[in-house]
Amino acid sequence: MKTSISKNIIADIICLLYILLFVYAAISKLLDFENFRIQLGQSPLLSAFAGYIAWMVPILELFIVLLIVSKRWKIMGLFGALCLMVMFTAYIFIILNYSPFVPCSCGGILQKMGWGEHLIFNCVFIMLAAAGILILRRGVPKAHFISKPAALASAFSMTIFFSIGIVTLLFMLSEDIIHHRNNFVRRFYPGLASPIFEKKLDVNSYYLAGFDNGEIYLGNITAPLTVTILDTLLRKQERYMISLSDTLLNFRSIKVAVRPPYFYVFDGSVPCLFSGRTSNWQAQLWPNKKAFFTNFEPIDSATVAFRGIDSNSKENVLGTVSAHPGSNLRLSDKLLQKQIDGVFDTDGMLLYNAQKQELIYSYYYRNQYVVADKDLNLKYRGKTIDTNTIAKIKVAFHSKEKQSQLAGPPLIVNKDAATDGKYLYINAGLMGKFERSSMWQKASVIDVYDIDKGTYISSFYIYNKGDKKVRQFRINSSRLVAFFGEDIVVYKIHY
Repeated sequence: MKTSISKNIIADIICLLYILLFVYAAISKLLDFENFRIQLGQSPLLSAFAGYIAWMVPILELFIVLLIVSKRWKIMGLFGALCLMVMFTAYIFIILNYSPFVPCSCGGILQKMGWGEHLIFNCVFIMLAAAGILILRRGVPKAHFISKPAALASAFSMTIFFSIGIVTLLFMLSEDIIHHRNNFVRRFYPGLASPIFEKKLDVNSYYLAGFDNGEIYLGNITAPLTVTILDTLLRKQERYMISLSDTLLNFRSIKVAVRPPYFYVFDGSVPCLFSGRTSNWQAQLWPNKKAFFTNFEPIDSATVAFRGIDSNSKENVLGTVSAHPGSNLRLSDKLLQKQIDGVFDTDGMLLYNAQKQELIYSYYYRNQYVVADKDLNLKYRGKTIDTNTIAKIKVAFHSKEKQSQLAGPPLIVNKDAATDGKYLYINAGLMGKFERSSMWQKASVIDVYDIDKGTYISSFYIYNKGDKKVRQFRINSSRLVAFFGEDIVVYKIHY
C-alpha cells in the first residue's frame, strides 16, 4: 500500500515538473515571441518553417499541460510530453552533429544552458516521462490496451520513431526549400567574415579596380590615370601613373580595370578602350570599335565584355569586343530580359568569373541573375532569395531632354556583387523574413550563391564603419576587400 502511494507521489511530482517546465517555456516564448521566431528563422533545421513552428511549439506545450492536469488524459499528456522532448532532443543531436553552426533558439532559463547541457537535460526529462507513464499505467483498467506490456512497448517505440522522423523530415524539407525554393529566409553563419586589417585612405574617391594575387588595385575618380596598389596586409603601398598612347580623345569619365598582368582604361561614352601590361603601365588604344557602353568587364588580354545600348531597340544588351584587327563586335539581345523599358529595368552589375570562364549579370531591381559563357551563350537564369520578380521602378520620358529617366526612387534588390571560384556574393538591398531591423542599420548583408548549382547557400554580415555602410567590395580566394567611405578593410572568409 505504502509502495503504491509512494509511486503515485513520484508520478505527481513528474507531472508537476512537466507542468512547470512547459508553462514556463511556453510563456517565455510568447512573451518574447518576435525574438523566438527570429531565432528559429536562423536555425539550420527549421528556418523554412519558422513562422509556423514559432506558434505551434508554445501551443503544443500548453495543450500538453492541459492533458497532464486532466486526470482522465494524464497518460496521454505524458506521451505527448515524451514525444515533444524526443523531438527537442533529436533537434539538438542534429544541430550538434550535422549543422555547420550552432544557433540559439531556446527561451527563458534554458537559454543559459549550453547545447550539451541542454541535451542531458532533455534526456533526463525523457526518462521522467517514461517513468511517469509506467507508474500511471498500473491504475489503468486491464481492458485498456496500454495495460498490456507489448502494447506499451509498441507505444513507446512508435512515439520515439515518430518524433525523430518528424524532426528529420523537417530538416530535409527545410534544406531543400532554403537552397532551391527559398521563400526569402536567410541563413546566417556567424563569424563567416572577420576583419583582419584596415586602413584609412587620404580621400574617399578611390574605387576597387582589381583584386588578385594578394594585391589590391585602386582607381581614383579625381585622378583617373593613377593606380594605387596595396597588399592585403594594407602596409605596402605603391602608386603608378598610366601612360596613354592617345590623349587627344574627348574623355568624360575614365575608369581603370586591372586583371593582372593586364590593365584596361575605358570611357564608354567616347567610346575608347586602352589596355597594357602592369609591368610598365603603358596603354595602347584598341582598333576603333564603335561600342558605346555603360558597363565593362575584362575577359582576357584581347577581349572584354560590356553592356551597351542597342542602336535599333534602344535597350540594354550585353556584348563582347576584341582587340584583334578585323574582329567583329558581338552583341546578344537574348540575355537581358525587358520588363518595362529595357534600360532601367535591366540595369545591373556585369561580372566575369575567370575560374569558371563565365559572365554573370546581376540585376539591381529584381531577384535574378544571368550566367553565360564568354561567347554570350546563356547557361541559366538564377534567382536570388528575394521575392521581387518584377522591377519596382517608375520610368518617365523627359520631352525637353528627349530621354527617359526614373520618376521616383527604385526598390533596390541587389546593391553590389562579386564572384570568386564557384560562388556569387551579393550585397542585398532588402530585409528577409525573421530578421532584426536593428541589424540592417548596423551592417550590410552579403548573400552567397553556388553558381555551379544555381542555389542559395548562406548569408553573413559586414558591420558598418561608424555610420558608413559598404559601398564596394571584391573577393579573391579567402579574402574580402570592402570600402567604407575612405576606409578600406580586409576580411578573412571562413568557408
